[in-house]
Amino acid sequence: MNLLQGRHAVVTGGGRGIGRAIARALAGAGARVTIVGRNQAALDHVVSEGDAHGAAVADVTDPDIVQAAIQTVVSRHGPVDLMIANAGSAVSAPFMKSTPAMFQQMLDVNLLGVTNVTHAVLGSMTERGFGRIIAVASTAGLKGYPYVSAYCAAKHAVVGFVRALAQETATTGVTVNAVCPGFTDTDLVAESVQRITAKTGRSREQALNEFVKHNPQQRLISPSEVAEAVLWLCSEGARSVTGQAIVVAGGEI
Repeated sequence: MNLLQGRHAVVTGGGRGIGRAIARALAGAGARVTIVGRNQAALDHVVSEGDAHGAAVADVTDPDIVQAAIQTVVSRHGPVDLMIANAGSAVSAPFMKSTPAMFQQMLDVNLLGVTNVTHAVLGSMTERGFGRIIAVASTAGLKGYPYVSAYCAAKHAVVGFVRALAQETATTGVTVNAVCPGFTDTDLVAESVQRITAKTGRSREQALNEFVKHNPQQRLISPSEVAEAVLWLCSEGARSVTGQAIVVAGGEI
């Protein structure tokens, strides 16, 4: 399938989980894919297995490092047509134990990690009259969950940013959207399940139920399902779709 033939895609957080699934889907559709992350070995492994064509090490919370990384990948593979801002992280604590530093950490990674990469590519996209900016947010950007107030606040901010920027870019040929997965079958969820079992003594099945109970389909989302939504938003057929938060969550929202 050559749906995205000739397009250069950059996927942040592309070394594992949802990011890797997105990279694989875009590469399979003909795009030239560069993945960005902090772990060189993980990135190199993804490239060696054919799920991406190149990689760059960068911390998305640092705007100067992001700008330098984008300049490097553009020199190698050409201007960025598709920017998938997937990098993110989550911390869990009751609000009264959630420190200002924790809130700042969540905003730095989940919000500024999106705005920094957007700053680095939007000018070129606008000049060329084409671009797709897609932030991987979360259902936590559309509703509240207990014990993750800092994460929810940051992901709500991402959705707000997407909606605002879409209005600014509506006549430029650039679309700006968010994809909002529910709890997804990734290493992050697996690690959370392990923490629950270790702290509470619950079985793995009981711990996993804390995540799947939110989904009316009673299951975790597959990373490939999120990737398919991103692939569609990158396509020509989605050129009128902008400022949206596409939910992939089995009917939870």
